Parts: sequence; C-alpha cells; structure tokens
Amino acid sequence: MIKKLKELAELVGGSVIGNGDIDIKGISGIREADEGDITFIAHTKYLPDLEKTRATAVIIGEKILDSRLPGLAPLHRILRRSGAGQTPDFRLTLLKVKNPYFAFSKILELFSKRPYHPTGISNKALIGEGCSLGKDISVHPYVALEERVSIRDRVTLFPGVYIGKGSEIGEDSIIYPNVSIREDIKIGKRVIIHSGTVIGSDGFGFVEEGGRYHKIPQVGNILIEDDVEIGANCTIDRATLGTTIIRKGTKIDNLVHIAHNVIIGEDSIILAQVGISGSTEIGKHVILAGQAGIADHIKIGDNVVVIAQSGVGHDIEPNQVISGTLAIPHKDWLKAQAIFSKLPEIRKKITDLEERIKRLEGINSKGGRNGHQGNS
Repeated sequence: MIKKLKELAELVGGSVIGNGDIDIKGISGIREADEGDITFIAHTKYLPDLEKTRATAVIIGEKILDSRLPGLAPLHRILRRSGAGQTPDFRLTLLKVKNPYFAFSKILELFSKRPYHPTGISNKALIGEGCSLGKDISVHPYVALEERVSIRDRVTLFPGVYIGKGSEIGEDSIIYPNVSIREDIKIGKRVIIHSGTVIGSDGFGFVEEGGRYHKIPQVGNILIEDDVEIGANCTIDRATLGTTIIRKGTKIDNLVHIAHNVIIGEDSIILAQVGISGSTEIGKHVILAGQAGIADHIKIGDNVVVIAQSGVGHDIEPNQVISGTLAIPHKDWLKAQAIFSKLPEIRKKITDLEERIKRLEGINSKGGRNGHQGNS
C-alpha cells in the first residue's frame, strides 16, 4: 500500500509541514524507519533521533512543535534546514497533529489491516444442535459449539475455542485460540478476546457451616457489550444471580480477574494483574493500573485513576487519583512517601526535643519554687 502524506493528514485531522504529495509506503519506529516510512514523536526525549532517522515523514504533536522548550534544538535545526514557512527542501517532512499516539494508531491500522476473507466452517469443528450461524464466518478446526449457540456475521473463532449452551457472539468479533466461553454468555459486536481467557467461570461463592465450606451455586450470566477487548489469560466470573457486566469500549489487559456480579462502566481501562472482588461497581472512564486490588461490594466513581499496586477497600468518589494500601488521595500519599525515608531522623529530633522540654520544665519548676520561697 502507498499513500500520499496529505491523504494521511486528512485521515488523522493533521496538517503537513512540507510536501504533502510525497509517497508513504509504511510506518515504523523512529530508529528503525527507512526511506518511504512515516514515524512519530510523542515526547521531547526522542527529538535527538530526528536528525538520525531515515524516515521520510514524522508525526509530531502540535504541543511539541509550538513550544519553546530547551530540548527542541534538533527540531529547530531541521526546520531551519527545511525552510520552515516555505515549501521544504529537506528530506524530512512533518505531519502536525493534536495527539501523535492516536494519529500513529490510525495510520498503523491503515497499513496493517488485512482484508477479511472468511474461511467458512471447518469439517473438524464440532457444531451442536440448534446453533445459529451467520454469514461470512470463520470457524477453525477444533472449535466446539454446544447447543443453541448463536454466531453472528463475520465472526472469527480460532482453533480450540469452546462456547457453551445458549451463548451469543456478536458481529465482527474475534475469539483467539483456546478461549472458553461458558453457557448463557452474551458478547457484543467487534469484541476481541485473546488466548487462554475464560468467560463465565463460576464465581467464588462458598458458605461456612459446621467447619466446612459449601459451594453456593453460580447461576447468573455475563454481558460483554460492543467494542470491548479482553487480554490473554483473564477470568471473568458469571454472576451468582443476575449479570456480570462489562460495558462498551472497555479495554482489559492480560491476567486480570473480574469476580461475580461486578459491573465495569464504559471506556474503562483495566491493566495487568488487577483483581476486582465480587459485586463491585466501577464507573465510566476509570483506570485501574497494574496489580491494583479492589475489595468487594464497593463503588468507584467515574474518571477515577487508581495507581499501580494500590488497595481500594472503600467507596471512591468520582474524579480522583488515588494510591497506596489502603488507598488514600494521591497527593496525601506522595507527601507521606516523601516523609517515610526521613522517619528515623525525625524520630531522633522528636526524642531530643522531648528531653529538652523535660529539662526546661524541670528548671522552670525549680525556679518557680525558689521564687515563691524568696517572696515568703
């Protein structure tokens, strides 16, 4: 595929500084790029690489381009050599955008996306009775569909996928190898589920009686809405009663556990090794960073960011950044961390001050008695 730079600028809503008619054949990292490639810079620390890159064009953020930061010397040299404000004559042309990461992702998608060619249903797949199979699907060898499974149009099921009774997979979804989707699970459109993930495992429900733990039947289900992506080796438990829900647009990293009856709001980000306990409700646009742990039966408001390795054991109001274990407001945690390494020194000073206060109190006490006797 070959695209004019001005076509890419139109795609990402950017503007070209230089020749918009140059041909772009691919996209690559700034150090690996070759002639004909477009690359990107999202941080000033990569600016020195501009003078060394072999790329033909660079996506660059308007905040970097319009700033007057000290680290911009390589960029200024390139702009001077290219005749900024005129038609540049230098080999490197810039594509100015608001969000270079987003522009990079859109162009990468354009160059890497392959046309979808359905493979049909393999004769080595097991298809249960009463299944509903849509148009242009790809069902690879060793896929197993139980009874009454519904597979909508253009779904791809890779080898080793298991789908339980009565479950439904929406249009244009991709289920990678060795994913297990249990019974009565509803998955929306354009959902991506990576290898090894289990959707619909039993919630961890037990009750103690007579010194033994007895299993509580887990008879609920799961709803995964449109445009959700779930990483490899995740587990999402079915509800005890009712529904575990992952709202549309949410992205879940690898090795995440989501317990029974959890609700996760729209467009949230759940990073690796997060654990969310049962019946917890997560708001919209929430970010749970790596290894965060969330207790059961709590609510986390919209737009909350939980810093990595934090433990959340209580409700969190919207629009906060929190960290620590148990988690506290992030600014308070930073202040506490700044003090932590100085605690031995602070303790010594406090001990010295206490001794001085005791001595002063003793002197004042003696002086007071002497003064009283002198007046007698």
